[in-house]
Amino acid sequence: MSLQERITQYDGFEADEDGPATALVLLSGAIAATVLSPLLWIFIRAGRVGFEEALVTITSGQNVDILFNSVTLVVGVTAGSLLLGVPLAILTTGSDLPFRRFWTVTAALPLVIPSYIGAFAFVSAFGPHGVLTTVLAPVGIERIPEIYGFPGATLVLALFVYPYVFLATRAALLSLDGQLIEAARTLNHGRLSAFRRVVLPQLMPGISAGALLVALYTLSDFGTPAIMRYEVFTQAIYVESNAFNPEMAALLSLQLVVVTVAILSLESQLGDASETRIGASGQAGTFELGAWKLPAVAFCALVAFMTLIVPLGILLMWLVRPEASYGGGFTFEWTVVFNTIAVAGVAAVACVLAALPVGYLSARRDTRFPRLANRATYVGYAVPGIVLGFALVSASQEIPVLYQSIPVLLFAYVVRFLPQAVGTVRSSILQVDSGLMEAARTLDHSPSSAFRRVTLPLIAPGIAAGAALVFLTTMRELPATLMLHPTGFETIVTHIWLVTGAGYYGQAAVPALVLVGVSSLSMMIIIAKERYNVE
Repeated sequence: MSLQERITQYDGFEADEDGPATALVLLSGAIAATVLSPLLWIFIRAGRVGFEEALVTITSGQNVDILFNSVTLVVGVTAGSLLLGVPLAILTTGSDLPFRRFWTVTAALPLVIPSYIGAFAFVSAFGPHGVLTTVLAPVGIERIPEIYGFPGATLVLALFVYPYVFLATRAALLSLDGQLIEAARTLNHGRLSAFRRVVLPQLMPGISAGALLVALYTLSDFGTPAIMRYEVFTQAIYVESNAFNPEMAALLSLQLVVVTVAILSLESQLGDASETRIGASGQAGTFELGAWKLPAVAFCALVAFMTLIVPLGILLMWLVRPEASYGGGFTFEWTVVFNTIAVAGVAAVACVLAALPVGYLSARRDTRFPRLANRATYVGYAVPGIVLGFALVSASQEIPVLYQSIPVLLFAYVVRFLPQAVGTVRSSILQVDSGLMEAARTLDHSPSSAFRRVTLPLIAPGIAAGAALVFLTTMRELPATLMLHPTGFETIVTHIWLVTGAGYYGQAAVPALVLVGVSSLSMMIIIAKERYNVE
């Protein structure tokens, strides 16, 4: 039996589709293998270290401290995000909270502010020589609690990533059958008991999904821990890579990958514990806050103040300060914006082109190979950007012509954000009736012609949404961009990192505001694509 026949038989394609089907399978497999290749290089590089040396390094006091810091930061930020996101989702979905629409939007908006910009703003506001210290000095308060370290890193990250939990929990609440709660109430359960026994188990998949995103983001974040002076794996990898110690960076990267896999495994077990049921009512009902109405409004207002007013106010303050127009020779040029848009645009197009065969195959063929190819594309998204950046820096050093080149930077973006395009393409194809393709085939159209004439126009909105998400996420990517951008090729994030690292915060005002403004478009896409209910 030939290779083509084995592939066709294995994936269940019809005989008259053998040629295109085989090409599609091989192309999807090649894309999946390409996405996995940077991770393979990490293993190769780490394998050059002797076993005894690796064991000594891993068990050293410094390494154990970094592991402890990374894990505790993930736990702290995830817990903080749950404490913020779940109550906000319940208040804006199932209560008589005043101005629920307004508070829903303000609770989701912090997602458009990159956490590292939030960290810079909080240091400027609450640091040793920050705005708060200046305001309190006339009343005799010259010192405030330290913002740096674990408390500051945990606070900032929780404030700017909790919307992942909020959005996932709110979506689960909106799909909850309100009749389940009423049935529990008829069995003499109080509202709190009904929530604990009926609602909470149904919300767990959504909560765990949001918590997973928070945990992975925290583990992979480089900017916020660095700004808050809290040493974690991402910092250590960046330092070792810049110190030309690739073997040590590879060992640290492997440990970070192991922690990532552990988080994914834990979430998988929690996420499978229960299943959300969608009922006829589509809502969990509304409960009255009573005496808790004012505290609930104060809670929502406090979160909005910390996540929106403080960072945007600091950015505007940087903008109007006299020193914002000069300092250190770090002049902001609009070519930086052009560079950012150019690489983000090319990355978006490349991701869509790579996502089409993988998304189409996994949507139309529910067999083992399409599922494996689809899941393989998510590896790059789960692996921290700093690990991906180190892998490509290390690999490109073996081929000097590729070292610090635009193609390698674009490849990193594709590996990192391909799942965003695959997800939207796959979901769009699933919504297209396969009978339309069959009808086109009966009119003597080839499979490729039927796809081009029938399927492609129908999935075009999903493709556009996926491309836009990749474009906007690429603009915000910090660690991979810092490690891979060519010398002299600045983007918005590298400019922000450069000038703030040198202490010229005023020079970061314009690019930061531009980045926040463009990032806000991603929330509009989420609302439009998911038909997000803010009523």
